[in-house]
Amino acid sequence: MPVKPVIKQEALTAKGRLTRQRIVAAAAHLMFERGVARTSLDDVKRAADVSSSQLYHYFDDKSALVSAVIEFQTAAILAGQQPQLASLDSIPALRAWRDTLIGIRRHLRCQGGCPLGSLGSELADTDARARAEVAAAMRTWESSIRDGLRAMHARGELAPSAKPDDLGMAIFAAVQGGILLSQIYRETAPMEIALDTMIDHIASLVVHPRKRRRRKMPGTDRHFRGRRPG
Repeated sequence: MPVKPVIKQEALTAKGRLTRQRIVAAAAHLMFERGVARTSLDDVKRAADVSSSQLYHYFDDKSALVSAVIEFQTAAILAGQQPQLASLDSIPALRAWRDTLIGIRRHLRCQGGCPLGSLGSELADTDARARAEVAAAMRTWESSIRDGLRAMHARGELAPSAKPDDLGMAIFAAVQGGILLSQIYRETAPMEIALDTMIDHIASLVVHPRKRRRRKMPGTDRHFRGRRPG
């Protein structure tokens, strides 16, 4: 049986791109609210107001649509944390990013979990392809945190013993766990505490500026005594 070629978005017409985007957005909304298993392609067709022929023109099956939803949710999550997420290379930047995340949860009234986390939790043990795609998306998110900490470490702003990669993973785990607990408790306190604790720990590893400048310039070991030179 011949395999249907994958239609790349750049090969679509402007109208085609809009139709595809409408289908993916509708599927993402339904899958976030109901879960993947409880969202049928007929549900998506009705929500997106498209025909079967239109749906199958862009997606061979539900698995292909789920992949598109993962890509859609990843882009939305990362964009929603900008510009802070792009430059997490200082304690003030980390705290500003923390405030952005808490603000998002408050805006949502702590309803719903992380769109990527929810997809991963549902599909990890039943769909190896989807699990791998969610894992890759989460690593992209985590890498933004890790890159900022690596930059701080490379500049000598974090103690030599600090492990930026481990710290990045820990703070990302605090985000995911905090989102889940905020959903369950219906308050942002668990997420605030988890993030504040991690950021405070990172702040404790910051090297004082004077200690970063321990190398003496030539002549700096001399001290003027008495009258200053005129």
